[in-house]
Amino acid sequence: MKARSAENAVDVQGTVADGYEPVRDAFAENFAERGEGGAALTVHREGRVVVDLWGGTRGEAKRDEDDRGGENPDRESPDPESLPWREETAAVVRSASKGPAAAVLHLLHQRGQLDLDAPVATYWPEFKANGKDRVLVRHVLAHRAGLPALDTPLSVGQAVDGVSGPAALVAQAPLWEPGTDHGYHPHTFGWLVGELVLRATGRGLGRWFAEEVAGPLGLRMWFGIPATPEIPDGGVDLAPLVDVATPEPPAAAGLRLRPKRSVTQAYSDPASLTRRAFDSVGPRPYENDPAWLAAGLPGAGAVATARSLSRFYAALIGPVDPLPGTPRDLVPDPRRYGRGAAAAAGRLFTPATLTQARSQESSGPDRVLVVGSRFGLGFMLHGPGAPMLAQGSFGHPGRGGSLAFADPESGVAFAYVTAAMQRSVTSDPRAHALVRALRGCV
Repeated sequence: MKARSAENAVDVQGTVADGYEPVRDAFAENFAERGEGGAALTVHREGRVVVDLWGGTRGEAKRDEDDRGGENPDRESPDPESLPWREETAAVVRSASKGPAAAVLHLLHQRGQLDLDAPVATYWPEFKANGKDRVLVRHVLAHRAGLPALDTPLSVGQAVDGVSGPAALVAQAPLWEPGTDHGYHPHTFGWLVGELVLRATGRGLGRWFAEEVAGPLGLRMWFGIPATPEIPDGGVDLAPLVDVATPEPPAAAGLRLRPKRSVTQAYSDPASLTRRAFDSVGPRPYENDPAWLAAGLPGAGAVATARSLSRFYAALIGPVDPLPGTPRDLVPDPRRYGRGAAAAAGRLFTPATLTQARSQESSGPDRVLVVGSRFGLGFMLHGPGAPMLAQGSFGHPGRGGSLAFADPESGVAFAYVTAAMQRSVTSDPRAHALVRALRGCV
């Protein structure tokens, strides 16, 4: 199927189950009308794939070496010799990484290895310095720790060295009384969660996820791509992120729908908590850099295919089918994975853990995002600031476009992965168009 605009004609590849054709139409329209460049979309229903689409390009990104990391939409541009996006193409999903990272803490709690109501310092004694002795693991997951920004931002090299991020958080005093309010922790969330996993298990989050979740479920999803000096991309069919211009928002009642002035001011003011939080790593990271890809920061650096990200969310809410084309004798044997047996059998969360993960912990005006937000424990919840399928949906968007979530009531898991980064944080028009179409099918 081709997108309808001849100027932006794109061959959309893949399949949809009967009744889901409107989702395919919306995916094609994203290329024709909403500035899409290269993307994939997968939807599971009751553990079975019902939508599996991809299209556009995944060319090399050209970096402007003179740029200092500002919000220039032309900072990168796709190479004229761009390759087509393929069915197993992956991309950095930015903050959509936070959902799978949070799931690791839930799984450790489920296994009795981590108490979400314990102080962080129970596992990380140094952390209690500077007034943080009462910060709970729960506060970290719900963005209530009071640590969304650093007084002294880290360089990109420090951000990925595995030491400087946690050390900066040890030295940092909370910006509000922990547990009393919430504000999105864009970068610091990853260092907090990653260090908790390391302290509780002796394994880094990337290794833990690979061994306990990605391996048993057969996911092409990594917190740190498997790079080597000989193969710096780890053999991953990777779509580099490319900043693209954001199309004008649609007119409504004769007016242009634009962000509220307060939101625009917060993102443009270097002294605002919003900018300080998003600039905790500065200058802005070049996320196609091999060092960034290898680090796999839990808050923003996961690499995933849409198929795998959707499969992950499907496994949070119920059993999933074996991967297509898997011979019966190669279906993962739960006995092989020990404590990862639930993942090998196709389900990650128990009903109690599922309830725990998506129960509302934070809501209302967000000190960092400025607009209202809703969080469970590590997952964003459906709401005006981050629309998903329905009231019970939980997941996480990624700044610039990507979105993944599950909706237990309908049995739906959804993952949209794009390499064409637009100026969105929690609310992207391309993802919303897909969700609207899906809502009409379920």
